[in-house]
Amino acid sequence: MSGFVISNVKARQVLDSRGNPTVEVEISTDRFSARASVPSGASKGRHEALEIRDNGKEFLGKGVRKAVSNVKTVIAPKLIGLDAREQGEIDSLLIDLDGTENKSRLGANAILACSMACARLGAICKGVELYEHLGEICNSTPNVMPVPVMNIINGGKHAGNNLDIQEHMIMPVRAKSFLEALRKATEVYHLLKRKIESKYGKHAINVGDEGGYAPPMESSEEAFEIIVETIEEAGYGKEIALAFDAAASEFYDGKNYTLAGKSMGSGELLDFYSDLISTFNIISAEDPFAEDDWEGFVEFTRKFGNKIQVVGDDLFVTNVRRLKEGIERGACNCMLLKINQIGTVSEAMDAAKLAYENGYNVMVSHRSGETCDDFIADLSVAINCGQIKSGAPARGERVAKYNRLIRIEERLTDSSYAQNLKRTVLGSYL
Repeated sequence: MSGFVISNVKARQVLDSRGNPTVEVEISTDRFSARASVPSGASKGRHEALEIRDNGKEFLGKGVRKAVSNVKTVIAPKLIGLDAREQGEIDSLLIDLDGTENKSRLGANAILACSMACARLGAICKGVELYEHLGEICNSTPNVMPVPVMNIINGGKHAGNNLDIQEHMIMPVRAKSFLEALRKATEVYHLLKRKIESKYGKHAINVGDEGGYAPPMESSEEAFEIIVETIEEAGYGKEIALAFDAAASEFYDGKNYTLAGKSMGSGELLDFYSDLISTFNIISAEDPFAEDDWEGFVEFTRKFGNKIQVVGDDLFVTNVRRLKEGIERGACNCMLLKINQIGTVSEAMDAAKLAYENGYNVMVSHRSGETCDDFIADLSVAINCGQIKSGAPARGERVAKYNRLIRIEERLTDSSYAQNLKRTVLGSYL
């Protein structure tokens, strides 16, 4: 036990990629130390675990001093003395200390920073890589490198343009390795910059929160058209597929959806997506309906679920209870995994396990407000999900995840690129 027992816990307020405060925690034994910082989303699902903000004068109300204080005064005394290698015990303690369903007492930001830091410290104590430690926790043998799912044209809350659909993404599904996939996608990203600048001018190549471009486009058809042209120009027509995250809760008023200035019901929106999917051969659609529009999701899955990947983000919020309901109803065939939606590493992995047991894919994801912490890169490999959404190949907080995956692939002597997805609805595209 010597060297493995937690002896010190520090917490501080640091900045995320939007310049807003977030929580960073550093946890130590008498020999080792590790730290972690948590991200924050712009378009949050209302069923997510709650991050605590101060709502005071500092940082225009976005300070996290209360969450930091909760780590120092409530969590730290209980963590000291625990074995850093016992992630399940640590996360159970954190959940019990908070005692609420949505982490509203201590804050998901306070709890998750501790959970992540402990996981990283546990790996260091064992002398293994983080993905190996996490893989052991969830009884998997990490060997699948993920498809990088890149948001290269931003809309919605991630940009200041007129695109209602939030993310227009590319998936380099056909590649021999993660490094090759990353190279192909990055080449498309740089060629896209040239095409956007040529068509819309220099002002159009500014980037959004996730590193994708935010040109003055009026429709998602316009966005996908230029992406397809770029992919063809790069010579990767059959190797890079398209995907989108509608984040439909953001353009839903409780009764109707307003897309491109037109108000429409669920049926009309389904027809819109049908045209979009068939026109651009889209293979993955995330949050096409609002977070509580179960009927919309079920109908969409009934129509497209045997052809493309239907991803639940705001619908499931990495929550076992919400996911169970989705499985029972027949909504989606993939769960987006965001660890800050649920608040602990163990709970996120439990949700992934449930998804796999019921034939659902899992896609690990960043948030729009990120840090340079690369934890999710290791997590995606640890659970062998085969997909990671981490934004465009730009901005340090996005690239940190991709660079970590490059290093992981070098270490894995028997790795495969997205091979597990061949047994899923995505198999025909690989």
